[in-house]
Amino acid sequence: MRDHVLGLDHIVIAVSELSASAERWRALGFAVSPRGLHSDYLGTGNHTIMLEDDYVELLGVLTATEFNAPTRSFLADGAGLERLAMRTDDAAAGLAALKRDGFSGSTGPFEFRRPVELDGGRMGEAGFRIFQWPLEPAPADVRLFACQHLTRDTVWLPSLTAHRNDARALKRIEIVAADPRAEAELCGKLLDLPVGTNAGAHIVGMRPRGADLVFVDKTSFAARWGRHADDELPRCGIVLSIADIKAAAPFAEWTGPNALLCAGVDGALIGWEASAKRE
Repeated sequence: MRDHVLGLDHIVIAVSELSASAERWRALGFAVSPRGLHSDYLGTGNHTIMLEDDYVELLGVLTATEFNAPTRSFLADGAGLERLAMRTDDAAAGLAALKRDGFSGSTGPFEFRRPVELDGGRMGEAGFRIFQWPLEPAPADVRLFACQHLTRDTVWLPSLTAHRNDARALKRIEIVAADPRAEAELCGKLLDLPVGTNAGAHIVGMRPRGADLVFVDKTSFAARWGRHADDELPRCGIVLSIADIKAAAPFAEWTGPNALLCAGVDGALIGWEASAKRE
């Protein structure tokens, strides 16, 4: 792992209809944060699905800015996994290390804050400092950045980490690629992590520092989720660890291979697997 990069912090699902996407996640048994508004120069808003130590961010563009041009370009092809957010303990030092290692196009650190509604109705502030890997090349067109949480206690609120479907943690992020091996190797190079293989999948292993990143082709992806190869599917699958499979069962829309409970949201498939702790 790169210096000052600690693991996977969260994933970013870019969506065109932010409110509708948040309601869809709520209907599947997730606690979803109120809409957050980012700084003016970012021009974006979000909802988060907070887990025990990581999370999913639903991101929408509210006002076009120079900073969110890549997100707007991404959304021209539809919703989906736009970015992988690593966790960093020091954004400035992490950026310096990336540039030292030859990634001269890396940018940052950028700091931004947004108001948040705390448990009990009080208002607080969430603060973040980030740096970005170069925009290109990006593994399977998924950009990488790293996030330093300046106010963790205003982000991981107890009311937001208790889900009716018992979701606890990100376990696997499955990413569709025309050339899974090449894209996994690129991701491994960017993160300085080895790439493994298993049953045709190419895996950048993150656990216990976050969900594994699994690169597969379209046919394999469909099979892993109990779908047909000619189905119109998103390019991302999010597998979540849960402790109680019975809690997730009412929200599942179908059951995939190996008893994977599945549902679809804007830009991704969701799967629940019984395993509360990262392996």
